[in-house]
Amino acid sequence: MTLDGWWNLSFWGYVAVTLVLTHVTIASVTIFLHRHQAHRGLTLHPAVSHFFRLWLWLTTGMVTREWVAIHRKHHARCETTEDPHSPQVYGIWRVLFGGVGLYRAEAQVEATLETYGRGTPDDWLERNVYSRHRYLGLLLTLVADLSLFGWVGLVVYAVQMVWIPFWAAGVINGIGHYWGYRNFETQDTSRNIWPVGVLIGGEEFHNNHHAYGSSAKFSSRWWELDVGWLYIRALELLGLASVKKVAPRASFSRATTTIDLDTLRAVVTNRFYVLKLYGRRVIAPVLRGLAEGEPSFPRRQLNRMRKLMIRENTGLREDPRVRQWLESALERHQSLRTVYSFMHRLKTLCAQTTGKTELDLKRLQAWCAEAEASGVRVLSDFARQLQAYMPA
Repeated sequence: MTLDGWWNLSFWGYVAVTLVLTHVTIASVTIFLHRHQAHRGLTLHPAVSHFFRLWLWLTTGMVTREWVAIHRKHHARCETTEDPHSPQVYGIWRVLFGGVGLYRAEAQVEATLETYGRGTPDDWLERNVYSRHRYLGLLLTLVADLSLFGWVGLVVYAVQMVWIPFWAAGVINGIGHYWGYRNFETQDTSRNIWPVGVLIGGEEFHNNHHAYGSSAKFSSRWWELDVGWLYIRALELLGLASVKKVAPRASFSRATTTIDLDTLRAVVTNRFYVLKLYGRRVIAPVLRGLAEGEPSFPRRQLNRMRKLMIRENTGLREDPRVRQWLESALERHQSLRTVYSFMHRLKTLCAQTTGKTELDLKRLQAWCAEAEASGVRVLSDFARQLQAYMPA
C-alpha cells in the first residue's frame, strides 16, 4: 500500500466513490432492514438478503434485531413517551443531531428487543459474527478504505460512518416527523420531506409509509420518485425479490348514488387519504367562510386550526391560542360543530369496521345520508363524492 492507496483518483472521483458506497448502505437499510425485515413488504433471495446483512455489518455495525425492534416500537408507540425517537417528545434538535444516541439507548432495553424484534435472522453468522463482533466489520472497512484510497480513505470512512446516523437516525426520524408535506392524515405527525430521494433511497416519503406501513412501495403521487422501489422492482425482474404488499389505491371513478361494499372497502383501506380530503374539501372551506363573515376571526391561523381539528391527539405541538380560538369558534358556529362532529364519526367508523359486513355498510350509508341532509353545502358535496369512491 502506498500513501495514495491502490486507487489514485481525482477529487470528483473520490466524491463519486463515496456517494456510491454510502448509497449502497442506504439501499441496504431501506430494502433489507426496513421494507423486508421490519414490515415484511417483500421477500428477498437468500443471497441478496445476506449481502445486505454483510454490507450493513461492514459499514454501520447495526444488528438487524435491534434495528427492527426499535423501528417497530416507533410505529406501535408513535408520538408517545415510549416512542424511541419522536421529535415531539425529545425535541427536533436532539433527534436530528443525537438520534444515534437515542437509538443506542433503546437498543439496551431488553423488553423492546423481546417484544418487537421477533422473526429476524438468528443463524450461526448472526449469533457468532454480526451480533457478537459488531465493530469488527467497521475495522475491516477502515482497513479497506485506507488500502484503496490511502490517507483520503480516512475521509471516505468518516463520511460512511456518519451517513446513516445523520440521514436515518437524524433526518428521517427527526425532520420526517417535524417538517414537510402530508398526503395522508395519519394519527401521528409524519411528513414527506422530498426532494432528497437519491440520498436516502425513498425513505423521505415518511408520511406515505406511516399510512401504509407494510407496503414495499413508499411513493404515492406520480411525481414522487422512490429510489428504493426502483431497486426492488429490478430485483424482482431478476427473480431475486418478490413484492408481497403495496398500498391500496382508489379513485372517484364512477357516477352513482349507490354505496356498496366496494365503496366501503375503498373508504376504510384509504381512510387516511379520505381524511386528508375531508380537511381540504370540508373543514377548510367552512373555516374560510367563518373568517370572511367575522372580522375578528384569526385568518392567519386558519391552516393551524384545520390541522388541529383533524389531527387531535396525534402529538402535534399546538399553540394554546389556536386551541382557544377553535374552542370558542365551535361554541359559536353550528356549521363548524357539524363538520367537526361528522369528521369524528367518520374516523370512528373507519377505525371500528372491517370493511366487509353489511352492518358496516349500513353505517357508512347512514353517515352519507345524514351528511347530505346536514345543510352544510361542502359536507353534502363531500358525501356525494364519497359514493363514487372505488378500489382501483
